[in-house]
Amino acid sequence: MSSVAGRKAIVTGGAGFIGSNLVDALVNQGASVTVLDNLSSGSRENLNPKATFVLGGVEDKEAVSRAIGDVDLVYHLAADTATRETSMGWNEPTRTLEHDIVGALNLFQAIETQNHHVRVIMASSAAVYGEPISTPVSEDHPTNPLSPYGISKLAAEKLAFAYFKEFGIDVVVIRIFNTYGPRQHRYVIFELLKKLRTKPSRLEVLGTPTTIRDYCYISDMVDALLLASAKGAGGEVYNVSGQNPVTIQHLVELILAQLDLTSKVDVQYTGKSWKGDIHSMVGDISKIKKLGFRPEVSLEKGLRRMLDSEWWKAAVV
Repeated sequence: MSSVAGRKAIVTGGAGFIGSNLVDALVNQGASVTVLDNLSSGSRENLNPKATFVLGGVEDKEAVSRAIGDVDLVYHLAADTATRETSMGWNEPTRTLEHDIVGALNLFQAIETQNHHVRVIMASSAAVYGEPISTPVSEDHPTNPLSPYGISKLAAEKLAFAYFKEFGIDVVVIRIFNTYGPRQHRYVIFELLKKLRTKPSRLEVLGTPTTIRDYCYISDMVDALLLASAKGAGGEVYNVSGQNPVTIQHLVELILAQLDLTSKVDVQYTGKSWKGDIHSMVGDISKIKKLGFRPEVSLEKGLRRMLDSEWWKAAVV
């Protein structure tokens, strides 16, 4: 039997990309799920009909307090992602900091005062590391974020661990590396596919060909979140990536091959990326592998699944 079968869970940001895919998995495994989302970047179309939907964001203290109820699993995935795709929080840094930090505080205050027994799986980001000193990046790498988004995620982590230490709140932090798949309406892979659908003869790529990322397909990320709730140690942080490190140039080549556009597209690199972007980010996932995590979807297979999905075929770009 699944470890979540019969349990009551809440997913903040559960109408978003990762959140909605997680909700589907929880429902399929027999959990009773509540989604808390303000729909600033999530979509009603992503909502699982078997989940209970509460319209509201984590920045709304009363909404959080009402929703936390008698759940025993909290997956905190809500984050400020409504700004321009490449902003990393620089477009509206005040909103990013307020949403992510105050939102985490509201959540932990509600748990501490009215539902102390829950287990919290909190999504953080590889952005907390900043530009790596060495790669692959392990959990004990220094944290030097270069953007309001990374700073807000690190601050939320610090709050989580303070509540773990001072109040005994059972929390596990997952540092998420680049994730892709159906329902993702932003970031590198989606943007490349969007540009090629709009103009298949020419592709402008932000940044340089040598930028490196470590991509994780959505089903693997969901598996990691579920594993963390079952076996993760309270007060610990785990990296999750797909072990698919690739340069942006190779990623473009893979996408063009999947679309049968090899040698048919004029590819141009801008040579300059956005503020807060990292040149090379590859995750060391040795720690979560000890819990049994094994990413199963290669980048080639994940791209094919994404392109073959009904979501992509119907996606409005």
